[in-house]
Amino acid sequence: MSYLRANPNMVPDLLSQIQGTRQQEDTATLQLATGSRINRPSDDPAGAAQMISNRDATGQVDSFLRSISSVNGLLQTTDSTLSSVVTALQRAISLGVEGANGTLSDPDRAAIAGELTSIRQQMMSLANTSYQGEFIFSGTANAQPFVGDNASPSAVTYQGNSGTNSVAVSKGYSLQVNLPGSQLFTAPGADTFQALTDVINALQTNSGVGSAVTELNTAYSHITAQRVFFGNAMNQLQSQQSHLNSEKVNLSTAATSISGADIAETATKLSQAELALNAELAAMSKVSQTSLFDYLK
Repeated sequence: MSYLRANPNMVPDLLSQIQGTRQQEDTATLQLATGSRINRPSDDPAGAAQMISNRDATGQVDSFLRSISSVNGLLQTTDSTLSSVVTALQRAISLGVEGANGTLSDPDRAAIAGELTSIRQQMMSLANTSYQGEFIFSGTANAQPFVGDNASPSAVTYQGNSGTNSVAVSKGYSLQVNLPGSQLFTAPGADTFQALTDVINALQTNSGVGSAVTELNTAYSHITAQRVFFGNAMNQLQSQQSHLNSEKVNLSTAATSISGADIAETATKLSQAELALNAELAAMSKVSQTSLFDYLK
């Protein structure tokens, strides 16, 4: 004789099944919301470790790109300033050539010397240009690089130092971003302020104007040659910026490959979980209303 064994308590099994289905539903909902199949380490421990490494690399790239943006601003300001310096020196040379004309009267030469004095003041203002609160031609010093000094032969004294600054723009790659004012404006044999002062003095004494203009031409050529440094630096930064942007795209693609959710598949799983959950809840409702006698009928 055989006996039919009924399970009078199906509730725990149904509750466990409902809990599992709800977890599947929650997982699918979260994946659809984030677009990622890895939202906690337990989802895929190996993939999660790869994502941490990917995020670290992306953060480093972003840091380098921010540095490049800031340095670009500095270099553009420096190049613009030197452009104004070159224009001022071109005007000074033109005035010096005009002043070398032996037929000029003393008042004419005095007028030219006065304009050259103004250019020297303009030059000192340009040489003291700052960017984001720091002087760009003071080397690594915090002091204003150039000050007027009547005791100096050039009427100007340099207070900066000969140091240079470098900025990391990629892993293992740093770029020098400045030249000290002593290298640009007061280099031996090409001292811009000394040349301007000598032309002014020559005009005032009507002696040696031609030699002083030659000195000014030398200073002009020196500034023009030094300016190339900043153009090269900006080109290097632009190239590095393009490389980093490409690297960032590659990292983003890798991140999607590692953790990106298949939206269509995930949506299907969510729909299936919702249907299953509704069925399980309906079964739970029916079971809770059923007695042992119903199983024995």
